[in-house]
Amino acid sequence: MSPAKRYHALTIDEQKCIGCTHCMKVCPTEAIRVAGGLAEIRADRCVDCGHCMRACPVKAIYVEQDDLKNIQSFKYRVVLFPAVMIGQFPEKYTEDQIYAALLKIGFTHVFEVEQPIGVLKTSIKEYCRKSPDNRPHISTFCPAIVRLIQIRYPSLTENLIKRKAPHDLVAHFAINELKKQGALEEEIGLFYVTPCNAKISSVKSPVGEKKSIVDGIINMDALYNRVMKAIDDNEAADTSARRQNLTRDGILWSLTRGETRHFGERNMAIDGIHNVIRFLERLENEEVPDIDFLELRACDQSCAGGIMMTGNRFLTVERLERRAKRYPPAWKLQNTPAIKESKQLKQKLVADQITPKPAFSLDQDRKRALEKMARAQRIICFLPGIDCGACGAPNCQALAEDMVNGQAKMSDCIFLQQMWENEGKIDTKKALRNVEKKWGEKRFQADCNKRGRRNEGF
Repeated sequence: MSPAKRYHALTIDEQKCIGCTHCMKVCPTEAIRVAGGLAEIRADRCVDCGHCMRACPVKAIYVEQDDLKNIQSFKYRVVLFPAVMIGQFPEKYTEDQIYAALLKIGFTHVFEVEQPIGVLKTSIKEYCRKSPDNRPHISTFCPAIVRLIQIRYPSLTENLIKRKAPHDLVAHFAINELKKQGALEEEIGLFYVTPCNAKISSVKSPVGEKKSIVDGIINMDALYNRVMKAIDDNEAADTSARRQNLTRDGILWSLTRGETRHFGERNMAIDGIHNVIRFLERLENEEVPDIDFLELRACDQSCAGGIMMTGNRFLTVERLERRAKRYPPAWKLQNTPAIKESKQLKQKLVADQITPKPAFSLDQDRKRALEKMARAQRIICFLPGIDCGACGAPNCQALAEDMVNGQAKMSDCIFLQQMWENEGKIDTKKALRNVEKKWGEKRFQADCNKRGRRNEGF
């Protein structure tokens, strides 16, 4: 997949949106504004973390997926899913039953994404050893974090490890395995099951590569429901041969500290995008002591807390940790035929240069940016500093920045309007019209059936 412009997985249904500001308030990159009574996402700032989708009380924010019927276009239909998907299922279902259900749905081959993880681990270690000047080395596993660094911390893009994600590795691994069985590459369809919408964007418009080798994306919550309908409570046939290259390291890779345990003497693992932002602020300001390796994940409990996950993230982590104990460490399988052959794929893991795409500067021209910054600071002097969001921006600072960029005006602040009314500078009718432009007509009429009340939709 190779899009002409950056793909964003999140879409707002205008028929459902009530302009309630829940999404705007939780967005870590201030990418959402409210105008005309509807939320709108600013693509240049969105990192597809999914916090807005989780916060929406009326489910107006959604993620599209490729039609599962698309798999029928291929003779060999391969499903690539991360180990966290297994952790979603109740303990009464075995790996064999889950694999059997996936085959029953219509896939011909099943691969867990982390099977050849030892190859990726070796490749990352080589990169870190050859690039000592780029410390701390920052993992590129989480696409939301990669995008965050590109737009908000462009000076740190050099620290990003130039290696592709595990789903790229297993895709090449699967193609090699099927070719050995006589399959032609054009007959193979690769479908990745994603635990979050950021990974959808990473396939539809990848960073660090021109196009993804994956043919389609399936949302994990949708596939989970299909599997639960197809799963047989009776004992299933043995499918352990399909997992012969799976390791303990692979199963734990997508959990917090799944990477850090393997890299550097001094390393850190941080999950939750707001925690990551606070840390990156300190890192960019050189307030952090020497660190070798950083594992940064946008979701709490990493992929176990992905927006597309259906189960409790803490139960998922516990199930995967117990499952991992049954599998050998990656080093014990490094000399198996399949892993030996997959080492030839290491070159395909090398990512292209990841370029900065700053979205938080007020202007591309440095001089004009400084002038706008000074103007924004002067505007802040007149704003109340309450950060109520009633202007349609997440806080007063964001409103001031919108003003200097011509995207908002002083009258958007309802407190200034109230003061102007009191001083006779604006009449009441005009003040109401200004507010209705932002929040929609008849928004302030009494209505006991209004949607968006506390906890509605949760």
